[in-house]
Amino acid sequence: MATYLGAFPFPSQAPAILTNDALLKVVTILTGRYEAVLRKGRETWVREIYRSLAVHDRTLRQKESRGGESPTERADGKGFAVDEAADDDEDGDDELVLSAFETLDAIEAFGHGERVDVHHSVIPSDNLLKLIELLILASPMGAQEKLSAITSELTDAKVSELRRTAGNILATFGVEQSHGVAFKTFHAVVITSLPYLFDGLRPLFEHFLFDKDFDLSKRKMSASLTSELSPSVSTLLSTPLSTPSESIIAEKPTPPEQEPALLEPGEILDLNTLSHLSFFLRPSPFRHVHPLYAGSRAGFSMGSFEKCVFKYPGPTILLLRGEVMSASEMASTGNPRLRTFTDSIPPSRLSSSIPTSSQSSTVTYGAYIPSPWKSTPSACFGDSSTVLFQLSPRHLLFPASTLSPHYVYCNKNPTTFPGIGFGSPAPVRSASHIHGVDRRHSYSERRTLPLGPVSLHLEDGLEFAVFTHDAEGGGSFLPSPIAGFSAHHAAAQPSARSLASWQDRIEITSLEVWGLSAAGDGTEAEEQRRAWKWEEREAERRRRINLGTGDRDADYELLKMAGLVSGEYSGGSM
Repeated sequence: MATYLGAFPFPSQAPAILTNDALLKVVTILTGRYEAVLRKGRETWVREIYRSLAVHDRTLRQKESRGGESPTERADGKGFAVDEAADDDEDGDDELVLSAFETLDAIEAFGHGERVDVHHSVIPSDNLLKLIELLILASPMGAQEKLSAITSELTDAKVSELRRTAGNILATFGVEQSHGVAFKTFHAVVITSLPYLFDGLRPLFEHFLFDKDFDLSKRKMSASLTSELSPSVSTLLSTPLSTPSESIIAEKPTPPEQEPALLEPGEILDLNTLSHLSFFLRPSPFRHVHPLYAGSRAGFSMGSFEKCVFKYPGPTILLLRGEVMSASEMASTGNPRLRTFTDSIPPSRLSSSIPTSSQSSTVTYGAYIPSPWKSTPSACFGDSSTVLFQLSPRHLLFPASTLSPHYVYCNKNPTTFPGIGFGSPAPVRSASHIHGVDRRHSYSERRTLPLGPVSLHLEDGLEFAVFTHDAEGGGSFLPSPIAGFSAHHAAAQPSARSLASWQDRIEITSLEVWGLSAAGDGTEAEEQRRAWKWEEREAERRRRINLGTGDRDADYELLKMAGLVSGEYSGGSM
């Protein structure tokens, strides 16, 4: 990577020897400082990153030179369908290089062999996996933090978890179908689903810009401040020390201890998962998350969920992990709660995202909720910045749509379908609890929950969930544009649109909600505690209404207002 970027903007001279000038170009490109000069978009920068990682693939050129292959043969060699040959405009592939030549006033050199064809190259899967592992490690690094401080804490178990997370991200690039990642696949995944994947390169390469002893926390006295000092102090500061024995040796100040990126890991959210979230969420969640709810600790119930999550004023992240249940397992179950859950959702017309031959049926879904949680008896909450996502066994992103406002709901009984949901209409109150409503014609008495095209629903016991992804879209969340190109779907269904549709019915094993703090100082958590304490004091005050105060008239008026007595009757028996 570095040797290619060191030759910029002359790719024909790569690999380059990393001289000081070449290294400066590498650091400038990888830290984003090129934008002040070249002024090109991020998509162009991603193209240069691809070129620095890719190798020439002769098999792609040979297959294109042969005529008469079937579309299946062409697809097998290229991975995603977006990589099939088309009438592509290659002039836009060199925008960053062209901009550099314009800056150098050497635009004529662009027409003399400095074009690079990205359509006959791939990034080897093993190389991309190693890079993703490095990016996961580097993502939580601070401006002056060393990578060695992170790698020194790695154990065999942590390395295994690191590779598992990197493998989930790599699966998004469709490496199961080919030996490498082609340009269009790489571009589509990074731009649509992993927009901040390479941000970890910035702190990693910024170390080349400063001396290792340089401390950004130190603040030198400005000239104006020095001039304001008394003459004696100014003279003392400007007078050199005569001899070492007479000098006052100031101890080197200890740099402030770096706060851990994650103070308390959970069952789902660990440091690797936090890095994974930072690849597509902004602001960065590092040092800004703290646990609100964990089902294993607080209990899997709506009451404990509300107690832990409600009244938190900041954004939150919900994470769900569980096992995908097969149709036969759900049909033969003796669990009455699972039977009730199965009856409450429409019959599945979509296959599961996990193939029957898979060794693991574990999936991880999640949601970013920008608004405070609240009960939704009639309408959903949230806005267009709400995001649904999948973290394992592959990474997929489902951003919010503006077609429908059904982003998030949270309801307890007596609603028709109590629980937590994303992307579906909020369930309304049961007709048995609505005065004067005809049960035979009530919308609330419908037999199944109206699931959205892209939606997640958790029943009120927080034991089971269903995630639906319909490639037709049209709901509150957009379908993933790269969801239909995984190998196990391709083996079962023919069309690209049907490949992108599935429904997972999940038995929940872990459920967590994490709060995001803007300043990272826990202000939001303290505000939540104060709100709950006020609520408890008000409830206690209402319970302590004492009718035995001795004021008979006041007690009588209070009972009359409550409807327990009237002017003619003195009350009745219970």
